[in-house]
Amino acid sequence: MTWKTNSPLPHDHLTDSSTRAIVLGGSVAGLLAATVLSEHFEQVVVIDRDVLPTDPTDRRGVPQGKHVHGLLARGVAGINSLLPGFDDDLVTAGALRLDVQSDIHWYLDGHLVKPSPSGITGYAASRRLLEHVIRTRVRGLSNVVIQDACDVLELMTASGSSAVIGVVIKPKADGAEPTEIRAHLVVDATGRASRTPGWLTQRGFTPLVETRIPVGITYVTREYRREPHHLDGRAGTSVAVFPGSPRGAFLLAIEEDRFILTTGGIHGEQPPMDDEGLDAFARTLPTAEVTDFLTTAVRISEPVKTHYPASVRRHYERLHDFPDGYLVIGDALCSFNPVYGQGISVAAMEAELLGQVLHDARGSLAKQFFTAAMEVIDNPWCIAANTDLRFDKTTEPKPAEVAASAAYLEQIYPAASTDAAVGTAFLRITNLLDRPEALLEPSLAARVAATLPSHDSAIRNGTGAPAVRTRS
Repeated sequence: MTWKTNSPLPHDHLTDSSTRAIVLGGSVAGLLAATVLSEHFEQVVVIDRDVLPTDPTDRRGVPQGKHVHGLLARGVAGINSLLPGFDDDLVTAGALRLDVQSDIHWYLDGHLVKPSPSGITGYAASRRLLEHVIRTRVRGLSNVVIQDACDVLELMTASGSSAVIGVVIKPKADGAEPTEIRAHLVVDATGRASRTPGWLTQRGFTPLVETRIPVGITYVTREYRREPHHLDGRAGTSVAVFPGSPRGAFLLAIEEDRFILTTGGIHGEQPPMDDEGLDAFARTLPTAEVTDFLTTAVRISEPVKTHYPASVRRHYERLHDFPDGYLVIGDALCSFNPVYGQGISVAAMEAELLGQVLHDARGSLAKQFFTAAMEVIDNPWCIAANTDLRFDKTTEPKPAEVAASAAYLEQIYPAASTDAAVGTAFLRITNLLDRPEALLEPSLAARVAATLPSHDSAIRNGTGAPAVRTRS
């Protein structure tokens, strides 16, 4: 269907007769939003500061793009619903299709999740390849225009109203003049650096409430030539940080016979940039798999470093006033601790939601979208927040249920090392296929209890089943 606004803009508010949507930002969230909008508007314009490449190339506007990226199973399903056959396109482009549990070793609190076929299909690829495959599909949509190498100077509002009716852009070409582009809807997908909070404050809107969880994560990444003997042929090894062990690593096979290794530290822990320091760093991890890999691996890229200060959730759903004709999506709405690989998948889920809201919209589009997006965000946010709040250096207030959740996780992880079904249940939750409450299902709780020492009786008698979610 073609989107019709509740109060159609006058004809002279558009540069032509079509209904138009504008997406600010051409990364994954913006591209998926544009895909949805293309089904509801006659024209969609995606604006990005970068020159968007036509091949799988790292770009300046995605500073985290050179590090390991996860595409969760729920995210694959979401992108497939928007771009049918995306998963096959990804494999054709060079990604590896794998079983999440049997093909990757997961070390949680130092415990290896028991490898076993899980039925959870994953895909191993670089961020540059993921974005390239999505961007190629979106470029093929006849009513989507990608306007790259442009800066957005300001939002345009209707005379005497706060309603957004377009943007002013300035191409980066020498001598280019600012240009107005009018639209019925503008979507901010500019990521963590979104200027929307400041824009709202400048125009007298209620100040936006944010929830921040400082994590102080630093990443260093290198790429290596992949050989058949590495990891005994498996696709990867992930070593998660945990209280008492603030260092982690993710080694993952990607396209072009490469491995990508991201080492990370939380709360100020700094991974080394030199190879000798990397060897020493790897020896402090609770597994020798990374160290063993490095003994024969040939590095084929220079190390790159990125810092991530805090997870940030912007509570647009709490605002009582918000400009018509405007939405926020992706990391601009909620930026997750990248350790959990949730960003791309949540962006896909939000894009699906956008399509539903546009189809069924009655009254305020922003109110409906932000209220529903809260429910989409809540589950992955709580998974990440409950884990991050286990650290003493995470100084944010810790609700009582966080302590109960942490205590249960300390039982889940060793149980998953001996019972593959417990591991599968946990991985289904981290892949956003099931909700955390699934960990409390009686048959699963019984499996966990069966692995506990006899003196750990809390879960055996039912008193150790915690509330595993907390909403911020």
